[in-house]
This record gives sequence, C-alpha cells and structure tokens, in this order.
Amino acid sequence: QVQLVESGGGLVQAGDSLRLSCAPSARTFSSLAMGWFRQAPGKEREFVAAISWNGGSTTYADSVKGRFTISRDNANNTVYLQMNSVKPEDTAVYYCAAGSGLRLKTSPAQYTYWGQGTQVTVSS
Repeated sequence: QVQLVESGGGLVQAGDSLRLSCAPSARTFSSLAMGWFRQAPGKEREFVAAISWNGGSTTYADSVKGRFTISRDNANNTVYLQMNSVKPEDTAVYYCAAGSGLRLKTSPAQYTYWGQGTQVTVSS
C-alpha cells in the first residue's frame, strides 16, 4: 500500500506561481510512475502532467504546457508540480497519483494510488 500526501495548495492571484509537493510513503518510489490530475467543481478529473520513474520523460496536458513543470527527487521521495503564470481556470483540487511500471501514464485508470488532494484557487 502506498500513501500519498500532497501539500502546497492555496489561494493565489492570476499570474502568480505555486509549487505542489507529493510525498509517497513507498520505499519503491523510484520505480513508480507519477502523475498530477485535477478536478474542478462539476467537472471530471483531468490529466495535468506525468513523469516516468527516473524523471527522464514527462508529458503535459495542452492547457498547462509551457506553464507547469513536473519533476521528482527520488533521493527524497518527492514529486513536484511547479505552477507558473496560473490562471483562474487552473482552480481545482489537485491530486497526486502513483502507478506501477516505468512508463508515462496519462489516464486515471493507469494509476493505482491516489492522494487526498490539495485545493488550488486562483483569483482574477
């Protein structure tokens, strides 16, 4: 069982930056593919970004490409989502996810473990 704990959410203004962190409890963190998803009120959970087991590959949703950066520190068992130039439409609960296997995963169904989520609110 892998527990994921997100942190770093909050209330920011449009154009600001924010960094989310996720700390999985697994000793095998370095072998897990990691991802970030978000869910706005009344909408389905959507893919934001994903990173491979060693950080060598990343992929992003078109809506955040060029503004968000996913990274991981395997030595410290942490994955990050750096959010720059945030927009009101980025407002959502952000979830960290972990999945077995080394390849990038962009679908919620590909992930086994989920965090509780952290709220990000962007005011205009």
